[in-house]
Amino acid sequence: MTQSIASVSSPTTATPPPAPPLPPEAGFGVFGLTPPLLRALADEGYLRPTPIQMEAIPHVLAGRDLLGCAQTGTGKTAAFALPILHNLSRNLGPKRRGARVLVLVPTRELAVQVAESFSSYGRHLTLTNTVIFGGVGQGTQVAALRRGVDVVVATPGRLIDLMEQGHVWLQDVETLVLDEADRMLDMGFINPIRRIISKLPARRQNLLFSATMPAPIASLADSILRSPAKVAVNPVASTVAAITQRVLFVEKEDKRPLLREILRDPAMTRVLVFTRTKHGADRVTRDLEKATVRAEAIHGNKSQGARQKALAAFRAGRIRVLVATDIAARGIDVDGVSHVINFELPNEPESYVHRIGRTARAGARGVALSFCDREERVYLRDIERLTRERIEVVANHPYAQSRGRA
Repeated sequence: MTQSIASVSSPTTATPPPAPPLPPEAGFGVFGLTPPLLRALADEGYLRPTPIQMEAIPHVLAGRDLLGCAQTGTGKTAAFALPILHNLSRNLGPKRRGARVLVLVPTRELAVQVAESFSSYGRHLTLTNTVIFGGVGQGTQVAALRRGVDVVVATPGRLIDLMEQGHVWLQDVETLVLDEADRMLDMGFINPIRRIISKLPARRQNLLFSATMPAPIASLADSILRSPAKVAVNPVASTVAAITQRVLFVEKEDKRPLLREILRDPAMTRVLVFTRTKHGADRVTRDLEKATVRAEAIHGNKSQGARQKALAAFRAGRIRVLVATDIAARGIDVDGVSHVINFELPNEPESYVHRIGRTARAGARGVALSFCDREERVYLRDIERLTRERIEVVANHPYAQSRGRA
């Protein structure tokens, strides 16, 4: 071999030196956020706003509608949560029956993480939030709604269920957030979203965030946003510059031994592996466990408790590899993912952008490796056409096909 496993799985570009300190006016204090929020940010060690935060926060504070195009891992949750909490804290008023803010997200995992962000940033405020999602009993969720909360973070399906039962009161909503709208389109949530929106007050602030902007999402944005501010920190459908991307051509039956071989590299400290199917995720996980690689699978057939347990173990470093399907992984927001491996290429090129965006977060670098068999060549061409990038081929690896890129 002319190329070692380590060189396959490590970035070609050295980790850049730390950026020079920002001047004081470039910190979070520049936004005029209330002191309890600044204190919470200091607690979290957040001193430098990300580009999406720098662009979006002033518009949200001013009460404007907003259309945000940003990849995952760019800090967009704080870009809407911080100004929303600031505005709520400045106008507490009497206790209301219903929530003042509704955040709609596509998956259970993302709902939990967004709600946790509101709790973290609002820890020194008296504001409350709750999270609404399916796959678990509704009793705790109904009880929280009955007590009254300021912010509701919800998946559309469970929210509509509770609306039909009379447990949800939306007449007081002042701000609506649609997060990861393109994934909600993929999951068939556009009509449920329109149904929910029809129950909201006409006078409200609307914020829509999406990594890509397919025509149905652009149409939805046009129908609900009023003279929105538009912010974009990356071109639509672009990949993150800090990610080293490589493709390994391999026969389908050789993918599992290749994965085991690749994972022998100690540089692969926290690895997210993507499959197209739930069955495929389970099969890959079983194979890794036989090879004494600590791994768990996360997909739609797993219970909510099992998914949360696996995600917590991955975040804490108790397992090294998390094997996921696209829908299950959409809400995964874990810092320190060193590598993303596309065990199977997605048949939708936009999913590739979402997948590899799970690495290279918070200023770090990352590596994305894609295993491509003969039947998947067309998917690779679609990905390169969408991203306008030619992915580097690893020509020499233990299971290389005799022919390269078609």
